[in-house]
Amino acid sequence: MNRNTGLIGIIAIVLVSAASVAVAQTPDRFIGRWALTIPGGGAGWLSIEDKGRYFDGAVLWGGGSVVPLDSVYFDGETLNVTRVRKVERKNKAGKVVRTQNFTETITATVSGDTMKLTRIAPKRNGKGASRETFTGKRIKPLGAKPDLSKAKRGKAVKLFNGKDLKGWKLIDWSKNRKNGWSVKNGVLTNNPVQPEGRHIRYGNLRTVAEFEDFNIKLEVKVGKGNNSGVYLRGIYEVQVTDSFGKGLDSHNMAAVYSRIAPVISAEKPAGKWQTLDITLLERHITVILNGKTVIDNQPLPGCTGGALWSDESRPGPIYLQGDHTGINYRNIVLTPLMK
Repeated sequence: MNRNTGLIGIIAIVLVSAASVAVAQTPDRFIGRWALTIPGGGAGWLSIEDKGRYFDGAVLWGGGSVVPLDSVYFDGETLNVTRVRKVERKNKAGKVVRTQNFTETITATVSGDTMKLTRIAPKRNGKGASRETFTGKRIKPLGAKPDLSKAKRGKAVKLFNGKDLKGWKLIDWSKNRKNGWSVKNGVLTNNPVQPEGRHIRYGNLRTVAEFEDFNIKLEVKVGKGNNSGVYLRGIYEVQVTDSFGKGLDSHNMAAVYSRIAPVISAEKPAGKWQTLDITLLERHITVILNGKTVIDNQPLPGCTGGALWSDESRPGPIYLQGDHTGINYRNIVLTPLMK
């Protein structure tokens, strides 16, 4: 055998082997959880998992729930995921005559802990597609459960003075919405009155101050069929809703919305005052509803729908959801926690 031919053969084998290793390692760079800043600046979240024989994932796009991806696959250095959404088709009379499936595609590349993504979504009228670019940051792994008994407690802060809205303001993106919040007889009330025949959008309320880790205690009264939420640090929603008698679900009272379901049902019937005792420490959460522990020091995998941002490392406000229905809060007290 010619010496040069043998050398070329060895080089070719090395190059092919290196390429094979690179391809094999490509998915590893994408595996994990990603905090997304979606088009328009909203908060999103993406999870990519290696299931051994296939890849899987889930996504949160702004508001709503975390939803599973319909497909996850890799093409060289690029991640490709799809999500199928249903679009109702109506006739001229407004009657739904059929439902079509539209497939949204997100492609992504990774450099270190930064992800660059492109979303392509068909327009509802079927004429073309929108194309949007955005970014993501890798979420740091969660540590072991913190020992709550060893956390140092700061001075308790009375967030609501029972007299007025001092220390609170509408969330910035709610400024073009009507303010339904007021104070009467020591109760912080949201009353989103809707005129007949049209819908007015109401604002969400947040504290001016921002916090890191803490315990917060409050009382809430939920009307029949009503819905609100308490956002911790502006990104994790503890659900407030009339779910008495509806069992266990991540969308029911005291759940971390669409992420962590209560282990027991402890809510009261609509119209009764209820107590929430919530501890957030090192991205772990404990929720006590009406004296019963319904979530016990569980890890938070990421933000929830309606979050102000997706960055879990920064402090943020307490914010109360007011864009859904009426709600009543009182006796809101926060105690900072330190390691």
